[in-house]
Amino acid sequence: MSSDLHPSQLHQHLQMYACAKWSFWGSLAVSCGLLFLGASQKPESKPWILAASVGTLEVGRRHRQTAKLLQESLGDIDRASRVNFQAWARNNTQPTAQLAVTVGSIDVNWKPENLITDPVEYIQKKQKHVALIGGTGDGKSTFTQYLSSKIGGRVVVYDSDAKPDDWSWLDQADVIGRKGNFKAIDTAMGKDLEILEDLVQLRGEGGDNVIAGRERFMIAEEFPILVDECGNSRPWIKRHAKRGRRYKQFICALAQNDTAENFGLEGDKDTLYSCFCLVRLGQFGRDYARTKLKDPQLEQWLKAGGKKRFMVDDCPCELDLSSWGAGSREQPETSGGGNEEVQEQAKPMNEFEQFILDWGQQHPGEVLKAAHLSRATRLFDNMQPDEIRIFFVSMADRGLGEVEGNGDRLGWRWSK
Repeated sequence: MSSDLHPSQLHQHLQMYACAKWSFWGSLAVSCGLLFLGASQKPESKPWILAASVGTLEVGRRHRQTAKLLQESLGDIDRASRVNFQAWARNNTQPTAQLAVTVGSIDVNWKPENLITDPVEYIQKKQKHVALIGGTGDGKSTFTQYLSSKIGGRVVVYDSDAKPDDWSWLDQADVIGRKGNFKAIDTAMGKDLEILEDLVQLRGEGGDNVIAGRERFMIAEEFPILVDECGNSRPWIKRHAKRGRRYKQFICALAQNDTAENFGLEGDKDTLYSCFCLVRLGQFGRDYARTKLKDPQLEQWLKAGGKKRFMVDDCPCELDLSSWGAGSREQPETSGGGNEEVQEQAKPMNEFEQFILDWGQQHPGEVLKAAHLSRATRLFDNMQPDEIRIFFVSMADRGLGEVEGNGDRLGWRWSK
């Protein structure tokens, strides 16, 4: 109901709306009747009958416009009146029935029973890849960066729509397909299939030790587009889905729908659900909770948490930077034996991590914050604060310094 309409005007507006609405339909009927009548009259009478028909139609049009304006003023009053009358009728015609009206209220302390806080642990336990469903602004980049830092291995991204500042935390040579270069993506995916076959042969001859250090994490943006443009995309996702995990070739395919067709798996829906964990971000997670799980309370819980809350298969997940502290997660899997900590620290750093490390060694004991880093150098100009904090956590997980605080106040400092 519009806030501009005073209760004393309600009855008058309802009458005016009903009159205008029926006047429109009456004018339309009269106009059609005049046209039908004019067809059987003498030629000299037809112009007058046609003019009368047009005039009547114009009156009806004006009444229709008046009805629309009144409807906007009335808002949902007419619908609410019918609903209330129906409820009253049911209550009075069925004495034994009770009308239960539930008004949803959000309990800020409520949490789902099957809540998970570490999606990587869940994914690794399931021994699956990731199908990531999310729209623009849902935090796909942040989630994939977090995921890749935990899974480990060389990160390769296939993204035909990548802007210059996208994936800035990677070596740009590992971002393939910029400016719509689908040929480069198709060629690289073909090489991935060859690499997978080589790993099968190597592992068969020498065991897991032979393939140690060849781990990769491959991210395929907007996979439905790749399916249309790249002939290797379908065999790429099918073969890696069924065999990649065994050879440390982990894939994350992104789309805006969770159908098998969007992932190039037409007629093979079982592969999508048996080989992939489906991560639904933003509105996609809320829609899944409402339509598939039939859980409006879960939908409201997801909405209240923004980007921090999403769905992993049928499990709600809450992922906050406060849970990404040093030592709070297991290190990525290694299959070569020996000292995993030394191997992790020996992993080469990119230019962003090197700058952070150099700053920390020059300012021992001082806590570095994302905002301070953005002001100190132009190197991080195109990064969001959350992306910078992910660097802090990733380095701390590798034993390079330690994090302090949580959430928006999380910072990093050098410690030996």
